[in-house]
Amino acid sequence: MPRVAFQGERGAYSEAAATSFFKESIETIPYPTFYDILESTELGKSDYAILPIENSLEGSVGESYDLLLSTKLNVVGETYYRIRHCLIGFQSLDKIDTVYSHPQALGQCRKFIQEHKLKAVPTYDTAGSVKILLELKNDKSACIASKNAAEIYKVPIMKEGIEDTTNNFTRFLILAKKRQSKTNNDKTSIIFSVKHVPGALYNILEKFNANKINLTKIESRPTKNTPWEYNFYVDFEGHQVDANIQDVLRKLKQNTEFLKVLGSYPRAELI
Repeated sequence: MPRVAFQGERGAYSEAAATSFFKESIETIPYPTFYDILESTELGKSDYAILPIENSLEGSVGESYDLLLSTKLNVVGETYYRIRHCLIGFQSLDKIDTVYSHPQALGQCRKFIQEHKLKAVPTYDTAGSVKILLELKNDKSACIASKNAAEIYKVPIMKEGIEDTTNNFTRFLILAKKRQSKTNNDKTSIIFSVKHVPGALYNILEKFNANKINLTKIESRPTKNTPWEYNFYVDFEGHQVDANIQDVLRKLKQNTEFLKVLGSYPRAELI
């Protein structure tokens, strides 16, 4: 049975996304941080790690992108998981003044929180905020997490579907030591940094165009080493064993300061 490491407590959205992605029985293993889940898989304590990478409302998860730079793991899959937030607590809505949850969840429910004039307190995890609520024993507090988390910790759901819009999906990457073989519907992810000269990024992107490779995402993150210099994270259609992909990767190596192929994997459909 595959062992899948996820960040958070039992009932976290990462755990639900892992269960949804794998079409077989799995053992999910909770860890406190994103770094821990990647290290677990690198050390063989788990077979896969599932990492949230971006949300359709709140955008990219910066910590996840930064960890991709250093991990030895390969991206072998992706999945989009529909996020349905619940307000969880022991009182009626008009009697609470504070709500706890992960910063991403608080951001995804910003309109609801502002409308009800609630104080938002960030926590390390959505499901973990339910545990915090139980420990606080404060009748004026509630939390935001999944329906599954409410059921696991036996705390009542005050209101379901409190996210700002129903178009609330989180994209997760699946990472492992192995590489994913080619299919007929693949995507490849890379990281690179460009030389600090005029037109450097344009010259890189032009090579994708010349090879008729469709880019699906480009994201920049500070290098952390030099102020105002960036690493670029790019997703594009195709597998790294394809001839046109290999050709463009060779050209990129010659025209970048740094290049890392994160992996090729089957493209997920947004359902």
